[in-house]
Amino acid sequence: MTDSVETVLLAEGLVMRFGGITATNNVTLNLKKGARHALIGPNGAGKTTLINLLTGVLQPTEGRITLLGQDITNVAPNQRVKRGMVRTFQINQLFDSLTPLQTLALTVSQQNGLGTSWWKALGSNSHVVERCEQLLEQFHLTEVMNQQTKVLAYGKRRLLEIAIALACEPRVLLLDEPVAGVPAGEREELLQTVAALPADVSILLIEHDMDLVFSFANRMTVLVNGTVLTEGDPEQIANDPQVKAVYLGHGEEVSHG
Repeated sequence: MTDSVETVLLAEGLVMRFGGITATNNVTLNLKKGARHALIGPNGAGKTTLINLLTGVLQPTEGRITLLGQDITNVAPNQRVKRGMVRTFQINQLFDSLTPLQTLALTVSQQNGLGTSWWKALGSNSHVVERCEQLLEQFHLTEVMNQQTKVLAYGKRRLLEIAIALACEPRVLLLDEPVAGVPAGEREELLQTVAALPADVSILLIEHDMDLVFSFANRMTVLVNGTVLTEGDPEQIANDPQVKAVYLGHGEEVSHG
């Protein structure tokens, strides 16, 4: 199998300048099919800028991005979603007045070209009903499926965000700090759900929680000052003296429990 088939998302030589500031400096990132790849780095490393470049929120000063072998460097964010790249943070504007069932029915209906007539499709389209039931069960939302989103526990809201992302049938999923702000008592359910995401979806995880990073990722890229410091498997990263120096220098800890 050729490398072009193996690679689902490729960023080559990405540079992002804001005036005289270089936020992203010649970054190359290769996301393989079925990847569990983590992007880590101290605060201010440029992780958010890089993700905004990948998703089309920002246009790079230099460099190129390809998705499934097609150049998407100048493709609009919504078109990138249609082509198979979805970011949880990008779609976390949950409808507070809708229930999880209604929210997922809306997403699944749109994904299947049924427009916004989800209230009809939910009752008449067996595929929509079946897919919503699968997602509700997979993301532990069945018990709260008829509650308004605004009353859900924060952990459930994060689960709903990821369920929406998966309802878009992504080939590449960018998980932007999925456990950020989630209380300790709700984290385990979220961690288990993330670990059980479909193997055919290639995932780039952006996360500060090292326990999640080391339990989830089989490949890691370390970003520092907008530049790739190193890349490797979890053991290589945990034992890399450069990585330790960078994290300790920022008052953070790269070790995990």
